[in-house]
Amino acid sequence: MQYFIYQIFIQWEAVAEAANFFQMTGVFIDMHNIKTKYYYSIMNIFLNGSFHHKNWNALQKYKNIKIYTEWNDIDKCSVILSPGSFIPIEYPDKVYIFGPHFSVFPDFKFFTYLNNWKKNAIFNQLSDWVVNYWSQYMIDHHNLHVYDKLTQLPFGVETDKFNEIKPSSHRNQVFLYFKHRSPEELSKLEQFMRGKNIQYTLFSYDARYDENHYLSYLQNSKYGVILDAHESQGFGIQEALSCNVPLLVWNVTSMKQEHGSGYPDYAATSIPYWDERCGEYFFNEHDLEKTFELFMSKLETYRPRDFILENLSMKKCEERLFELVKNIKSKM
Repeated sequence: MQYFIYQIFIQWEAVAEAANFFQMTGVFIDMHNIKTKYYYSIMNIFLNGSFHHKNWNALQKYKNIKIYTEWNDIDKCSVILSPGSFIPIEYPDKVYIFGPHFSVFPDFKFFTYLNNWKKNAIFNQLSDWVVNYWSQYMIDHHNLHVYDKLTQLPFGVETDKFNEIKPSSHRNQVFLYFKHRSPEELSKLEQFMRGKNIQYTLFSYDARYDENHYLSYLQNSKYGVILDAHESQGFGIQEALSCNVPLLVWNVTSMKQEHGSGYPDYAATSIPYWDERCGEYFFNEHDLEKTFELFMSKLETYRPRDFILENLSMKKCEERLFELVKNIKSKM
């Protein structure tokens, strides 16, 4: 008979101890053939400065992380996380992760520091399009190649809270999510929805909607319509997907589409994390009608919660963090 030991978020020493116990009872365990599943030790992280509340919530809910915030505890930590401020890289044996709360646009002074960083430091910008934008900006404006100093590391969506509590067939509400786009576009979208006799509730990020109301509405929504500017992660959208609500998204192609921002014409997206299970998107007003018809014809086929669980759950994002630290340490 063959025996297996499964490592589930425990340290290797505990596995070895279990193997020794079985061997003492006459059961042979081949330590080279152990089936490994999500093996992580506890990671001690020193947090320097404040965090976006959603990112902070995720970090606190990661099961294998212990957070320290007092400088006299820094020797206990293998990772230093500084979301919005520079600190000297004084510990060659620790991993430094900077970002993502520094600025929207790259700063040349910042990258003169970054370009001289040792291999134990990296800068996080949450998603691919932002990493690519920062990298290309520094090439275009300063002839600096910094791609290997950047990474994308999203934070977990609270899938236990933003959960599907009833099947789609028992949900009949529709919502419109609005954030940082022009009032004219909002007016056109609302006119379209009224023309289709769609009863909906508007959730405006700019007006600071109540999250509990949003959650309750999501859990009773058949689908949602999104009018959003560029997003580096986009928690409001991902929380809807986590509730298994398919979305129709009026996507952006440029950062300048954020209303009132004055941003230049750099490529961007409203949905940095997305696949065909989430719904449909379009870029131009004249594509609204045909995309809506396609979306409605496929409404029962979308599986947005599956996408979130596979890519942005607390467990998955914690795994991403551990893998990032492991990769950095391998180069130190």
